Amino acid sequence: MTRGRSWTSRREEATALATEAEGFLMAHAHHAEARREAQALCAELPWLTSAQTDDLVRHYVSRRLALTRRMLDVTVRRIEELRGEYEARYAQLRHRLLTCHIVLATGALAAAVAVGAAVATWAW
Repeated sequence: MTRGRSWTSRREEATALATEAEGFLMAHAHHAEARREAQALCAELPWLTSAQTDDLVRHYVSRRLALTRRMLDVTVRRIEELRGEYEARYAQLRHRLLTCHIVLATGALAAAVAVGAAVATWAW
């Protein structure tokens, strides 16, 4: 008997950790990209003081990240809606397929019984 967590729970933990790390790295990359864009914008405005540049960069990054969060929230909601629609459609199609199989199996069984009955009556 093994001690500790099962192999499956360790795999799930590793997957969750990898997903979290991926999310962190993506967020960091997005933040760095927004910062680069803000700095490029400020480079086109040479009259800004360094304090104004820092303030503009901070505001730009903040607004850009807030916009990204809103967009991700909308995307996640839409994904959940689509998942619900697809799951409902899948259940409907599965039910229809099962019904068709039952009808066909019943028909095949009825045909086999009829053939067996016909053979039995001709044999007498």
